[in-house]
Amino acid sequence: MEWSTKEFFTLVFTLFAVIDIVGSVPLLISLKERMGGINAVKATVVSGSLMVLFFFMGKPLLNLLGVDVKSFAVAGSIVIFIVGLEMVLGVEFFKTDKDPKVGTLVPIAFPLIAGSGTLTTIMSLKATFESHDKNEWMILLAILANLLFIFIVLRSLDKIQRLLGAAGLLAIRKFFGVILLAIAVKIFVTNIGALV
Repeated sequence: MEWSTKEFFTLVFTLFAVIDIVGSVPLLISLKERMGGINAVKATVVSGSLMVLFFFMGKPLLNLLGVDVKSFAVAGSIVIFIVGLEMVLGVEFFKTDKDPKVGTLVPIAFPLIAGSGTLTTIMSLKATFESHDKNEWMILLAILANLLFIFIVLRSLDKIQRLLGAAGLLAIRKFFGVILLAIAVKIFVTNIGALV
């Protein structure tokens, strides 16, 4: 199985688009303020562990729990929809724990970074690569490349906040809230048909 640089960068940008860490910046800043901080290392390691776990054990793990991929995606879309509503309406539905240790896991590591869309995408990419006898280890390297960028963004939230200012953050927060709502609706509509 040969290495393809073009294919690798396609994988990196596919995961980058699905994870959308840049679009999550306003929400991450808001969560950081509410929780008193975000542990960037822990959030990166936990979300990365989830991605790698689903790379190796995705379908068997869901089957073991009696959950199919479509149900998993629908559940994740509902959480993402609630988070999007928070951003647009400026109200708090999702009661985050004030302890950064807890908040770092939910909703930051899951479902914001390693959400159902990301985990489903990883499983889909692996299945595609296996069926075409391609080098599936490129997917793991693409995950690691994205984790590096995620870590940099999480560590730079204070600088980003100062750069954008309060008005800039509010505008971006509302805009990306609508984007999150749209993504949640798309994931929901794409997967709900198979369940009803």
